[in-house]
Amino acid sequence: MQAFVRSKITHWVSVPLAVAALFGAGYWVKGNTLVNHAEATAPLAAQTMTGPSAYITLPNFASIAESQGAAVVNISVTGTVKTSGIPGMDPNDPMYEFFRRFQPNQPQAETPMSGMGSGFIVKPDGVILTNAHVVDKADEVIVRLTDKREFKAKVVGVDKLTDVAVLKIDGKDLPTVKIGSTKNSNVGDWVVAIGSPFGFDNTVTAGIISAKSRALPDEGYVPFLQTDVAINPGNSGGPLFNLNGEVVGINSQIYSRSGGYQGLSFAIPIDVAMGIEQQLLDKGKVSRGRLGVGVQSINQDLANSFGLKMPSGALVSNVEKNGPADKAGLEPGDVILKFNDQIIDRSSDLPPMVASIAPGNTVKMEVWRKNQIKTLNVRIAEMQTAMNAPVIAPDNKQAKLGVSVRPLTSQELAQAHVQGLLVEEVGKGPAANAGIQPGDVILAVNGDQVTSFTQLQEKLVPNNKNIALLVMRGDNKIYVPVKIS
Repeated sequence: MQAFVRSKITHWVSVPLAVAALFGAGYWVKGNTLVNHAEATAPLAAQTMTGPSAYITLPNFASIAESQGAAVVNISVTGTVKTSGIPGMDPNDPMYEFFRRFQPNQPQAETPMSGMGSGFIVKPDGVILTNAHVVDKADEVIVRLTDKREFKAKVVGVDKLTDVAVLKIDGKDLPTVKIGSTKNSNVGDWVVAIGSPFGFDNTVTAGIISAKSRALPDEGYVPFLQTDVAINPGNSGGPLFNLNGEVVGINSQIYSRSGGYQGLSFAIPIDVAMGIEQQLLDKGKVSRGRLGVGVQSINQDLANSFGLKMPSGALVSNVEKNGPADKAGLEPGDVILKFNDQIIDRSSDLPPMVASIAPGNTVKMEVWRKNQIKTLNVRIAEMQTAMNAPVIAPDNKQAKLGVSVRPLTSQELAQAHVQGLLVEEVGKGPAANAGIQPGDVILAVNGDQVTSFTQLQEKLVPNNKNIALLVMRGDNKIYVPVKIS
């Protein structure tokens, strides 16, 4: 059975097609095989006239294509990807995990990969926006303009949580797009996508905005625009325009049973993307606010139980001890109705609201507790992500694992019901040799629980030969022996 998948440029997974899946719209080539990462595009809106001789007039998109197309670029990347260390076995083979456990120290091979996506120029000196999954892990990034000029691009920064990346090429007086605002876009508005599906430069597709503020699985920090614009492999990272020729989104993902476009496309709001761009240019990393709570949606039955007139708000299921929410007096069972004067309609509205607040700021929350509204003031902390969590690299003097880790978010804590460190990347080193994978959660070292990077370091320093990691993988907990001498 297929599940929701956020296709990253580094994921080389082939799964049976049964249940709908989410993909990114870049693609890679492994040998002669095209590996599809999804599609993300959006169409434009039509205007309807009513009356005795009612008819529909479709807008003319030619002016948008002509005026903005030159600022849309084709992005090609090359790199390497780690493949199974078990000769002749596909990592997706049902028996792969069985054999891997009995041969944990098999080295991983690196296979050359190539990929393609889209992007758009936002500054005349060569600043470009695209998707993080298009350029993540790339060794070389080449940007090609519509006039056939090619530039080797530098990856200024990548933010995986929003799937936004900033590139820089050495250019002068380059054509740029006009930046709009998602706030001014409405459901039903026409939108236009320009990109490079399957490498066909400056392909124009159109549709309408189907919905706003869509929450997707594992994408809690982006209120996606849903459209019906045709998006295909290679469209990832391309711009989504309104009828004024302004960018309102970055095409990122699709929902599909086949891996191809089926009418559901998702774009990152340009307001979110531009905020990420500014932070990456200024600081080289992205800072996000953290509240320290786990929340869930409210249905009518829960609303009745809590005495609410409407099933809206975010129900607090757990509060991180000594976290920002705990210090502000928030309790499990509270329903957050407003955050920073913004109404919370559903629980998925809260994470992007909190993330957008600069750490250190104090904001007001309206909560429903025991049939009355209370106002709390909360000082927002900083979310720890892989972007600012140190990479534990192999070291000759001190035994290290060779992984990039971060603490679990409040939502992840609520879902997993465990505390630990999420493995985001695995480099060359003891952890890779032992079979540790991205997505594993390290719970303990030699039986001692670890919930922070500092704790993990402290547990590793005294050990110079072997350690046993307790790891959660999916719903299973397993001990993994690691040789780190």
